[in-house]
Amino acid sequence: MSNSTPAQPQTTSLLLVALLLWLTGLYLRIPMLVAPALAPYVADELALTQALTGALTTLPVLMLAIGAMPGSLAISRIGPRNTLALALVIVAVGSASRGLAPNTVVLMLTSTVMGLGIAMMQPALPALLTRWLQPQHLALGTAVYMNGMLMGEFIGAGITLPIVMPLLENSWRMTLLAWSLPALIVAALLFLPIRELNRPLNRPEWLPDWSNPLTLRLGLLLGSSGSLFFGVNAYMGNLLAQRSELGRLDDGLFWFNFAQVAASMVMLRMARRWVGRKAMIVFMSVASLTALLGVILTSGWLSIALAVSMSFTAGMMLILLVALPPLLVASKDTGRLSAGNFTVGYTLSFGIPMVGGLVADAAGDTRYALATMLLYGVLVLPIAWTLNIRRPPDTPTATSNQASTQPADIPEG
Repeated sequence: MSNSTPAQPQTTSLLLVALLLWLTGLYLRIPMLVAPALAPYVADELALTQALTGALTTLPVLMLAIGAMPGSLAISRIGPRNTLALALVIVAVGSASRGLAPNTVVLMLTSTVMGLGIAMMQPALPALLTRWLQPQHLALGTAVYMNGMLMGEFIGAGITLPIVMPLLENSWRMTLLAWSLPALIVAALLFLPIRELNRPLNRPEWLPDWSNPLTLRLGLLLGSSGSLFFGVNAYMGNLLAQRSELGRLDDGLFWFNFAQVAASMVMLRMARRWVGRKAMIVFMSVASLTALLGVILTSGWLSIALAVSMSFTAGMMLILLVALPPLLVASKDTGRLSAGNFTVGYTLSFGIPMVGGLVADAAGDTRYALATMLLYGVLVLPIAWTLNIRRPPDTPTATSNQASTQPADIPEG
């Protein structure tokens, strides 16, 4: 006698899902974060200006905002697994093509393509969680792929120059190829047999639901977390140079980025307890902003220690926010809510540090750039206090029983 309720996944299945999520998470950041390490070599060969050198990193960040809605459209048409695989192929091709670029125009175009692929991956992952995992494992699933993402930041920025590049005869082109092409293997692995626990009965909507308060609210909070991380990363060198402490930059950047990995490790342990708790979002936000204030007001190793602390709490805040869509809306709406969040969040993650830089240029003091990000974080803090993160009682759960036959137009991915 058959039972329509999905069976509890076996441990082996959960381990396979966790491995695939972690590997996919790596490619949310590795292709982006190898660029700063390789930028001096690229700039020297292709004669890039400072602005174009910076665009190697900032252009993909901008694409994270622009490409989220195409990702949501793809999810509604071909399903989250197929969308994720397609996005990984786009990332691999775009990122590897940077290593073949003969000139600046091609380099920027291929960087744009790579950024589009990464942007499509972001809403696909939360949407896939509700297909592959039971509700009690959703928070852990988010923590796993976010751990992969933050580990990708650290790996891309930390081992490219000391380990990978010397093995490839110090060729920045071969280094880009070596980091990029394994994404094709990850894309293929996504099609290993994994039972889908929940599929919508009708083709889901894809445009962000701007009438849902969570779309804007979560996006604004993501903008605070993202601008703190990307902004302090961008301005740490200028701040230390202004304080005649530039010799501390290498260690500062290392520990600043490693703190996000540490945050993701903590969340792997605490995800089921902390995800969905508004108090934790508020606490991490306040802690991040307090630490940033300390960075502005202090100097020396104390200032760097506070920056590392800020990175740690901002990383946990990021995971707490990204984990919410699969818990708060039905499976068919997860992709569009995530797409809306990422569109708003990464637009602000790109824009707020840029505005801060303009303010700092006008004032002649790098601290004003950090103060701009601090001001934005304080302005959106009340949103965290008033956030409604209770699932509406009439919203179908992620594991609601599905009909045994699916309409022909339902995506298989």
